[in-house]
Amino acid sequence: NKLSVTKSDLLKKLNKIYPHLLKKDLLRFFDIFIEEIKTALKNNERVEIRGMMVFFTKIQKSRNSRNPKTGETVFVQEKKTVNFKMGKDLYKLINEK
Repeated sequence: NKLSVTKSDLLKKLNKIYPHLLKKDLLRFFDIFIEEIKTALKNNERVEIRGMMVFFTKIQKSRNSRNPKTGETVFVQEKKTVNFKMGKDLYKLINEK
């Protein structure tokens, strides 16, 4: 079993579905799609692909943490994290028996 799907795998599948489109155009579309998601998240916007998934950012507050190797206490500054919530259609799809 393959454990991951790569960008090139996705582009090959898109090329099979849309053989009339040039590979460079599919690549450009894919890159624009990903860049728009990244830009929206950077601007604290929610990204929803209806029925499939939602991406959103949260602020992880600054805190004292511990270096697992040394046990030393380390201060970690506040940062944004990206969270993912599965849509109902995707949930149903992966939980079909």
